[in-house]
Amino acid sequence: MCQPSPRPIVVLGAGVLGRRIASVFLAGGYNVHIRDPSREALSDAASYIDSHLQDFTALTPSQRTAGTYKTFTDIPAAVSDAWLVVEAVPEKLPLKISTFAEVDRNAPADCIIASNSSSFKSRLMLDEVNPARRERVLNMHFTMPPAIRTVELMTDGETSEKLFTLLTIVLKECGMVPVTARRESTGFIFNRLWAAIKREIMVILAEEVSSPEEIDLLWENMFQLPSSLPPCRLMDQIGLDTVAFIEDNYIQERGLDSRMTVDWLREKYISPGKLGVKSDKGGLYPPTAVEIGIAEDEETLYLLDVGLGSNNPDISRVPTAGRILKYHPGTGKRTTIIEGQSLPDGIDVSRTMSRIFWTNMGRSTATHDGSVHSANLDGTDVRTLLPSGTVHTPKQLVVDDINNKVYFCDREGMGVHRVNFDGTDHEVLVRTGSLDKPEERKDMTRWCVGITLDVDRGYIYWTQKGPSKSGQGRIFRAGIDIPAGQTADNRRDIELLLEGLPEPIDLELDAENQLLYWTDRGEHPTGCSLNRVEVCGKADKEKLQSEKKILARQFHEPIGIKLDKKKQVYVTDLGGSVYRVKGGKKTVMFRDNGCYTGIAII
Repeated sequence: MCQPSPRPIVVLGAGVLGRRIASVFLAGGYNVHIRDPSREALSDAASYIDSHLQDFTALTPSQRTAGTYKTFTDIPAAVSDAWLVVEAVPEKLPLKISTFAEVDRNAPADCIIASNSSSFKSRLMLDEVNPARRERVLNMHFTMPPAIRTVELMTDGETSEKLFTLLTIVLKECGMVPVTARRESTGFIFNRLWAAIKREIMVILAEEVSSPEEIDLLWENMFQLPSSLPPCRLMDQIGLDTVAFIEDNYIQERGLDSRMTVDWLREKYISPGKLGVKSDKGGLYPPTAVEIGIAEDEETLYLLDVGLGSNNPDISRVPTAGRILKYHPGTGKRTTIIEGQSLPDGIDVSRTMSRIFWTNMGRSTATHDGSVHSANLDGTDVRTLLPSGTVHTPKQLVVDDINNKVYFCDREGMGVHRVNFDGTDHEVLVRTGSLDKPEERKDMTRWCVGITLDVDRGYIYWTQKGPSKSGQGRIFRAGIDIPAGQTADNRRDIELLLEGLPEPIDLELDAENQLLYWTDRGEHPTGCSLNRVEVCGKADKEKLQSEKKILARQFHEPIGIKLDKKKQVYVTDLGGSVYRVKGGKKTVMFRDNGCYTGIAII
């Protein structure tokens, strides 16, 4: 996990909630300034923190040393070096407007300002805030920690998306449970849920259908038992088609508007066949392993055989000899589900769509005829996202299942690309050279190969392998989106993490622990290896260079890499083997005459 910034977090307001918010950040290892105009309130807050901090530290996932706190009666001194200010003053809009204005005048330009208000949108507090600051303002609503750990984040209408990623990480490290309202909403998320429940309860009571005691009895036995399902899970269990039929009766009887309820449900879920747990397409939640016919404790691997092995005796068939296999480690069963592919190289799985996505390099690596495809998990319904010739030589590929996008590297095309699941909105995010310049096309140090994502922190990682076994390989990272005013050719946020590597190929990230893994098909003894390094925080090339580790060696030109949910690493190589590496021990899962490139796990 990333280390806390030495700059303080400021909590404005030392009342019942303010002192709890301060305790949350202190427990996460952050230094905190608490400001309140009342010295008595500050004294009470200090007493509360001193006697209750251990209740908050018990919630944090790490064993960090708690931060320190200072108290202030004036805002300028409290916020002078702050990186985050959380406003928890009384719910009076004029007071919040003036408080935001004073913070804006006195805090550093990069400081984030968050309001704990659940009554007012932070947009309403910006009257006297510099427009340049508005992308660094949001709502951050705590309920009552440590008893209730949920925190709701919400935009002011202009908030940078990167802030939600950053603050989600910070809050999780402090033991909180953050959720984000994806657009401005009066009442955020939970208050809207609770408002609907309260409203219907009052109608039930007013119609004398039931009593408070019976309503609470039903609630306890429906929603508070150990086996109770939360509402969206319960709707999937019932079946979304059944949910819609039931809701139709209320709509007809009460004359309700169906557009934002059953009409939306039928369009987005029921019509596409996403009915819930009874459907192999899932429902509000994607299908689980059990629902798609896989035992809970059994991983299913998808493997790409590029077609260059001795299992293909006719070399003339290489351009169409690639295939996709499905492999169950528990049974050892391997099944070919798709054939006739042109040098397939990178593969990943979308759990939400129950589909595989893969790249084909084309008939040869010299031809400009690469393509990107998808199919159902059983190999049916093959679709083309990017037809042959759209890209040069697409290599490794990774799925962003949250935003329904596919990222991949184009090796001889010298770039990092992104495209929607349906093939629309194809973008080049990083361009390392020009196809119009022969000297750049021949420069293998520009060739992009492996790729992985850190969606929470907003990073793409990729490799540029260099000439074969040359010791010129490098690993880079940059923001998922191109910075405003910059292009794929000149973006300035690219960080060089490692250089001088034998020949780095594919990448995988353990985002939770910030561990980057990669395969290297370069020269022995440091090549033909599986490697790892921690990438937490700002890039420090010298530090990363000294801390990188070789986890396993003696592969036969390793290519594909994937982590499973147990943090075991799977590796494929061109020598026809699939390996599992755990605790430094390398195990051959199977070996045959194939030639394996990409690997995916579900």
